[in-house]
Amino acid sequence: MKKVAFYTLGCKLNFSETSTISRQFEDKGYLKVDFQDNPDIFIINTCSVTENADKKCKKIVKEAKKISPNSYVTIIGCYAQLKPKEISEIKGVDAVLGAAEKFRLIELLDDFAKAQDTKILASEIQEATTFNNAYSINDRTRTFLKVQDGCNYGCAFCTIPLARGKSRSNTIESVVASAKEIAGTKVKEIVLTGVNIGDFGIVDGKRNEKFADLVYALDEVEGINRFRISSIEPNLLTNEIISFAAQSKRFVPHFHIPLQSGSNTILRKMGRRYLRELYEDRVSKIKTLMPHACIGVDVIVGFPGETDELFLETYNFLNELDISYLHVFTYSERANTRAVEMEGVVPMKKRNERSKMLRILSEKKRRKFYEENLGNTFTVLFEEDIENGKIHGFTENYIRVSAKYDPMLVNELKVVTLDKINDEGTVEVMEPEFIYENH
Repeated sequence: MKKVAFYTLGCKLNFSETSTISRQFEDKGYLKVDFQDNPDIFIINTCSVTENADKKCKKIVKEAKKISPNSYVTIIGCYAQLKPKEISEIKGVDAVLGAAEKFRLIELLDDFAKAQDTKILASEIQEATTFNNAYSINDRTRTFLKVQDGCNYGCAFCTIPLARGKSRSNTIESVVASAKEIAGTKVKEIVLTGVNIGDFGIVDGKRNEKFADLVYALDEVEGINRFRISSIEPNLLTNEIISFAAQSKRFVPHFHIPLQSGSNTILRKMGRRYLRELYEDRVSKIKTLMPHACIGVDVIVGFPGETDELFLETYNFLNELDISYLHVFTYSERANTRAVEMEGVVPMKKRNERSKMLRILSEKKRRKFYEENLGNTFTVLFEEDIENGKIHGFTENYIRVSAKYDPMLVNELKVVTLDKINDEGTVEVMEPEFIYENH
C-alpha cells in the first residue's frame, strides 16, 4: 500500500480540493499519511495569490525530499497552472498538473512511476471548463464546500482568471446533495467557498441559477447548524441575501466582503465593479438588520498610483466604517496583469509602512467589535484547537472564544455568555457551567 501526503497553500477553495483529491487516493487503496511520515508520494497544492509562491513551493519540495528522498513529488494548483515550466525545473519535482488535469491525477500519472524528465500536464486555461465538485472532510471541525470556480472579472491586479479559468458552478441540486452528505458525518458548520461565489449559477457558459436561490435551498438542509459565506463581492451581495441572512435558520451573521481600496480613484484603476459608496451602503444595510454581525474586509495597499493622499482616503474610510477586522494584502507585481504596466509604482518600503498601519487598525477594530459583544449570549462551535489548557472556537458572528479544556467540548455547540478579553486577544466565557444547545 503506497503512502501519500498532501500539503496545501492558499485559500479555503484549495483546502476543499485537496481533501477531495485525497479521498480519490484513499478510494484507490492508497494510505493517506502526514507530511513527515515518509510518504511514497507528495501532492503539493499551490497558490498564486500569496507572495513568493515560487520560494514557498521550492521550500516545501526541499523538505519533502529531505523526509523521503525517493518520493514522487507532484505540484498542482494555481501556481502550477501559471508557471508549469518554471516549477518543472525545481529539483525533485516529478510532475506538474494544471487546472484541467488535477482532478485526474491518479489516472494521468500512471501509478506514479518515476521518469528521467518531469511530466508537465497543463493545458491552456481555456480547457478548464468542467466544474469539479469538492469539499473538505475530517480535516477540521468545519467543512469547506466548493460551489463555484473561476472568475469572469478582470481586476487589474489578479491572476486568478488565468489560473482557474472562466466562472462556472455546481447546480443547486448537487450542492444540496453534498450538504446532506456532509450532514451525515456530524459536521455542524459548512463554509461555502469559490473564487467568486456571488457569481454562482453559470453552467456551460450560461446563467441557470442564482446565488440567492442556493442560499434559500441550503437553509432547509437538516443536520447542518451553520452555513457561513466565505467571501462575496460587494456588488453581488444583494439586499435580498442580506435580508434573508438576518432571519435565516442557518446562515450566520458573518460577511467577508472584499473592498481592496477606499479610494474611488484606485477602485477604477483596479477595474473593480463598484465604488466606495456602494460598499458603505452594504455595510450599513447589514448593521441595520444585524447590529451584532461581523464584517471582514480585504484591502490591498500600494497599488500603482496610490499616493499618500489616496492611501489616507482608504485609511479614513475604513476607520469610520463599522467593520470588524481587515485582511491586509501588500500589492505585489504579477506577470500578465494590467497593473504591471501601470505608472506610479509605490516603493516597497512605503507599501510595508501602509500595511502596518492597516494591520494596527484591524486589531483596534477587532477589539472594539469584541468589546461591544461582551455580556451577550452566543453559540460557540468548539474546535480541536487546544492551547495552554484552553479550548477555542468561534461564535456564529466569528468571535474567537476560549474556555477551560474539556474533551467533551470538541465539535460541540454551546450557548455561552461572553465575559472578558484575555491577554491573547480571545474572549473568555462566563463559568462555571455551559448550557447545551438543543440540537
